[in-house]
Amino acid sequence: MDPFGLKFIFIAALIFVPLERLFAMHPGQRTFRRDWGNDLVFLLLNAVLIRLGLLAIVAATIFAAALIVPASLQTTIGDLPVWAQLPLVIVLSDLGFYWTHRMFHAVPWLWRFHAVHHSIEELDWLAAARVHPLDQIVTKGVALLPVVALGFSEWVIGIYALLYQWQSVFIHANLCIGFRPFRLLVASPEFHHWHHSNDREARDRNFAGQLSFLDALFGTLHMPRERLPQTYGLDRPMQQRYAMQMIYPFVSDSDDQYRPAVLPGLEKPALQTVAAHPPFASERPEPADVADAETVGVLSSRDAAAHR
Repeated sequence: MDPFGLKFIFIAALIFVPLERLFAMHPGQRTFRRDWGNDLVFLLLNAVLIRLGLLAIVAATIFAAALIVPASLQTTIGDLPVWAQLPLVIVLSDLGFYWTHRMFHAVPWLWRFHAVHHSIEELDWLAAARVHPLDQIVTKGVALLPVVALGFSEWVIGIYALLYQWQSVFIHANLCIGFRPFRLLVASPEFHHWHHSNDREARDRNFAGQLSFLDALFGTLHMPRERLPQTYGLDRPMQQRYAMQMIYPFVSDSDDQYRPAVLPGLEKPALQTVAAHPPFASERPEPADVADAETVGVLSSRDAAAHR
């Protein structure tokens, strides 16, 4: 029994700390970088909360699926070989993750929760832990909902959960690994670091958790050639303390945070800010010239004009 995930922390540190020294995206970043201890607290204290929340969602899904989903369909899917089930589980789950993640960027009151994750200013293997538990429960819960309801094998779902956990750590790590020539297929540190970048051109891009081709498919992929993100974080820094970040969504004003991208069908530009800013803040640096970036997913002329 390891409710706090101490074995995982130990193994992850043994793997990623040496890798980040050998293949660092930002070589000057220290192993014990700024606010490292805060993220360790997130990892230790949130693990139990997130597991309990996910167990509740899975239990509710199983109960509802028994009433709604034909048993014959569940049996057919559950009888498929592992090699056939696993790719389906990854694609279905990441589709759920993509749209839920995108919604957390688009809906102001949801962004309050997700802003906690984006408050980190130096990324490494531990950065994946800084996430508000309600954000993680909802996002992971939606990702698991279809695969649990449709009757995929428990073993396959377990394999997927293991892959998701390790890839989440990997894509946040301070590693200069781009997966070429598969950079447009599978999420990598390069791919996800752009999602955290505070360059205005990179805002609200790269939402997928595992499959970068989903962002290419939905027009939100941002992978500039020969360039890597340099700075991360919010418009204005958030207080870097666990307790303050846990209550931040309930005490902040969503209109004071930069307004994220909107969901399809709402006629607003994908890249925009509001005049007001949250407490504890300073302006972001000026955005890089859009002409220097090769962005997969076309910006509208209105968006591009704002960067010239």
